[in-house]
Amino acid sequence: MRPEAVPRTDGPLRGFRGRLVTGAAEPGTYDDGTLLMAGGAIVWCGPSADLPAESAARIEAGIEAVDLILPGLVDVHCHGGLGHSFGTDQEGARAAAAHHAEQGSTSILASLVSAPSALLLEQIVALRGLVQDGTLAGLHLEGPFITHSMCGAQDPAAIVDGDPGLLRQWFDAAQGAIRSITLAPETPHFAELVGLCREYAVLPSLGHTAATAEVTRDALAGDGAWSATHLFNRMPAIGHRDAGPVPVMLQRAKASPERMVLELVADGIHLDPEIVRMVFSLAGAQSVALVTDAMAAAGMADGPYTLGSLDVVVRDGVARLATSDPLVPGAIAGATSHLLENVRNCVAWGIPLNDVVTAASGAPARLMGLDRNGTRQVDNGVGRRPVGVLAAGYSADLLILSENLDLVQAYRAGEPLRDERTNHADSAV
Repeated sequence: MRPEAVPRTDGPLRGFRGRLVTGAAEPGTYDDGTLLMAGGAIVWCGPSADLPAESAARIEAGIEAVDLILPGLVDVHCHGGLGHSFGTDQEGARAAAAHHAEQGSTSILASLVSAPSALLLEQIVALRGLVQDGTLAGLHLEGPFITHSMCGAQDPAAIVDGDPGLLRQWFDAAQGAIRSITLAPETPHFAELVGLCREYAVLPSLGHTAATAEVTRDALAGDGAWSATHLFNRMPAIGHRDAGPVPVMLQRAKASPERMVLELVADGIHLDPEIVRMVFSLAGAQSVALVTDAMAAAGMADGPYTLGSLDVVVRDGVARLATSDPLVPGAIAGATSHLLENVRNCVAWGIPLNDVVTAASGAPARLMGLDRNGTRQVDNGVGRRPVGVLAAGYSADLLILSENLDLVQAYRAGEPLRDERTNHADSAV
């Protein structure tokens, strides 16, 4: 079969050749692959041996040899970074999103913690424009319809019973910007809340819950996709006589990866590496979404910060709620890592790179519908393109890395995000 020729493009072609990890289930990796991009899109991607000679000759500058090519990472649970929290102001949100993009997360969902209804509405309205112009891939509401006993680093005063009227008000105000919401199955009117999520194409995610296995199983009944908000964190632990929600969600993810994806915070703080390995082994990479749960301290030094209305102290890179006694640690309050750091962690813990990349790009993009045309505005005149994997027709969101997984360059819609005049051997800030 003759290899498919590279289509003619109006703009110049740029190419990379190296080990290529696509983020797709099949084929996942090419040891010697080539990717060509033009006009903000990937125009050809595959084994280097399949690239027609006449196509390679059209690239005046040639194809740049690199160590590793990955898709841009997709973080569907992130509260901020570079000293800014999403929801405080538009410019701060832009700075936080740009910071994570420069560190490899080219698609970000801005997560908003529980807040009084009027404030939450104000934050949604402030951020929806950033979704419409492509700065953010969407919004995630982490509450307020969750359980007090599992509030974690959320203001208990802001947690309320499920209210379909409020939820419809937020969805209408968002104008399609909200992509997911964390709900506790035991909140009142849960079924009505889920029905509204389906009506507005918003993904319901189970989390911050004290639900039993039976309640969780009942919640997941019926059609439609689900996710689990930072699996294990802020939900009952697995007991051999009191199973809790985790085994039910693991079984659902294993049986139906297209209908259940499990968030994991693989920063080495939220979860033990053994737990991360177990979830990949039991559920499979297509059912895992690596997330950061990053807050304002990501990319910043230790010190005092806020998460929503609560004071947070970061020590040795660990964010915890501030307490009156500094010797008594508060609850973990989000994280301070970047998603690429969590990718490195998983690889160091023995998880195959292809599986890790799938969980950090392809699976979360599919979960949020970002892998389809019309889902993200690319503000460069080429319209909306899908993200999450490296394939022809997708947005040219990609990472160039060294063999050691150090970030050399990140591209979003084909545009470099880091100063190419500088040697970026280390992506840490």
